[in-house]
Amino acid sequence: MKDAPLRVNVQSWLTSLFDDPIILTLMKNSHLTRTQSETFLIDILAEKISGRTMIYERKAKLRLLKSGVSRGAFNRTLAQARRNITKSIYTLILLGYLGVFESPCLDPYVEIANKIRNFTEAYKDTWKSKRVDSEHIRAISMLQREIERSLKELSGAKSLSRRT
Repeated sequence: MKDAPLRVNVQSWLTSLFDDPIILTLMKNSHLTRTQSETFLIDILAEKISGRTMIYERKAKLRLLKSGVSRGAFNRTLAQARRNITKSIYTLILLGYLGVFESPCLDPYVEIANKIRNFTEAYKDTWKSKRVDSEHIRAISMLQREIERSLKELSGAKSLSRRT
């Protein structure tokens, strides 16, 4: 297969992504299954990574399964992922329309989104600067644990209930 290097790159990236505890917590509480997430990411990123247009049959072979999947299975999973993403977006629009975003019960979600953005930026900056010392690693690890703890708290059943 002439796409072997691309497949190795995409699959190693996906594997590392699915080993990230923050990603796992976010996915666990999202509307996307792991398979749908994997398929959607391949669909939107494979062409960017390869630098060329790809047909769905080739994209289907990039899945983490050893032999990939059929084009039909890839397309069905992709359709499910897109449907779930669209429903999530409509949910956010509905909450905005109803004025729920002004509610203090959503503040923790905004805060965790900002923490994740800060974590990602700190992580990238540390590796780009090549100043990877024990203090940087300790700080990033602490922030990661704090994010994981916060996400677990927010995924609880009462997290969106009215806070008094």
